[in-house]
Amino acid sequence: MNKLNYEQALSYLAAYCSTGERCIFDVRRKMEKWKIPSVQQIEIIQKLQKENFLDEERYCKAFVNDKSQYNRWGNYKIRYELRKRQIPESLIRDSMETVNSEENLERLRQLIEQKKKSVKGKNEWEIWQKLIRFAVGRGFSQKEVELAFGKEIMGLEP
Repeated sequence: MNKLNYEQALSYLAAYCSTGERCIFDVRRKMEKWKIPSVQQIEIIQKLQKENFLDEERYCKAFVNDKSQYNRWGNYKIRYELRKRQIPESLIRDSMETVNSEENLERLRQLIEQKKKSVKGKNEWEIWQKLIRFAVGRGFSQKEVELAFGKEIMGLEP
């Protein structure tokens, strides 16, 4: 895309923000791609915030809800992705409090049961190890994985 002027960029970004929740990091990345000067970037972001197109708190809550409910990510992965987007730690902490740990644990159990059907291994131990790596890769803590597996994991011998 060619270099845009202030009004064009503002118009495009307002439309971009109205299609879904966006964070300042996403908007800034688009403006850098369009080679918009830093001073104008700040002005555009302020204008978008003032007109309620851009709201970090709203974005953070929506992100946490969507990734937890629909993508079935664990808390660690959600936090990591929000930090990558330079969301303030206080907003992350407040938004993460909305995640119900019991529902999260149940989602993890369902995820493991679903994955268990497609995992192959030489023995039961290898299958469990693959499932544990899968769950940790999804952003769940070791403690959550152990709770999801229940006593089954504790009884296995390497």
